[in-house]
Amino acid sequence: MYLFKKRDSDATNSLLERFPAPGVLEDLNHQLVMLGFLFLSVGIITGAVWANSAWGRYWGWDPKETWSLITWFVYALALHARYVRGWAGRRIAWIAIIGFLSVIFTYYGVNFLLSGLHSYGRA
Repeated sequence: MYLFKKRDSDATNSLLERFPAPGVLEDLNHQLVMLGFLFLSVGIITGAVWANSAWGRYWGWDPKETWSLITWFVYALALHARYVRGWAGRRIAWIAIIGFLSVIFTYYGVNFLLSGLHSYGRA
């Protein structure tokens, strides 16, 4: 939404007028990335603990595990770029979009395109 709202700076689109200012959208994006990064971190850690009790190893490089780690790195990059490099606006919005696509692929794509311990969608 940030990218669309920023592009429509003269407020010609009536639908985009309903959304908050680009600065508010950017702050909201940052807060949600931080929250999602926290939950993803907790999920990876608790999943590793559970895997150790179930399979005798913390990490097996299963496609679902690997793609969840890739997603974690994408969001870590977004937070790092914002805090250390001072990136904001379009750059962070694009990294967040890449992170969202990574989440979607981790959730759906891995089940249907790759095989492994977490491939429950296959017949």
